[in-house]
Amino acid sequence: MRIFAISDLHLSTTAPKPMDIFGTGWTDYMDRITKDWQEKVSDDDVVLIAGDISWAMQLEDALTDLSLLTPLKGKKVFIRGNHDYWWKSLSKIRAALPTDFYVLQNDCVRIENLLILGTRGWTVEGTPDFTEEDRKLYLREKERLRLALKAMEKERKEGDKVIAMIHFPPFNVKREDSLYTDLFKEYKVDAVVYGHLHGKDCKADKTVVKDGITYYLTSCDLVKNKLVEIVL
Repeated sequence: MRIFAISDLHLSTTAPKPMDIFGTGWTDYMDRITKDWQEKVSDDDVVLIAGDISWAMQLEDALTDLSLLTPLKGKKVFIRGNHDYWWKSLSKIRAALPTDFYVLQNDCVRIENLLILGTRGWTVEGTPDFTEEDRKLYLREKERLRLALKAMEKERKEGDKVIAMIHFPPFNVKREDSLYTDLFKEYKVDAVVYGHLHGKDCKADKTVVKDGITYYLTSCDLVKNKLVEIVL
């Protein structure tokens, strides 16, 4: 089993919202992602998608977007991003998706000896223009992350590997400790996958090692629309 990740697909089949207005990196980007996916992924592999999946406002429209991924191989694991407004009822989403689609919301899933936990997260302290409202959401999302980590801990067995998915960057541009990184360290996760960052002027590193944990940035435009392999 190999593990891959990508995020911020921003699919929009029912209400077109072309992403190429944000630069040439978005031109035919889903065609490039699909081609790379088909070349790399087998039925036994896992693909993590760390939020901002669809621009849809309602579940039925998001399902049309997600159907683009149905023919692709591998087990697909999703978390919610800040633009996934269609993500309202977790039970309805899970009931509507194919069996090889897994959605996480402050919880955990096991695939063989791999435990994957996920939550959305929020902007961290030290980010420019961080407000008191951001602080409230940051503290709330910390507790949701703890719920996911506790769910993982209940399932954890000797020899298991653990990947945490969070949509927002878990540290600021200085890579300072945050409430999120403290929890990842406390619960001894092996790797963290995140997204949210975009743009040709974004200087964020694609991988960062902090406290022995590898953090993978997987926003599709920043990784040239290719799946990132997660090495444990």
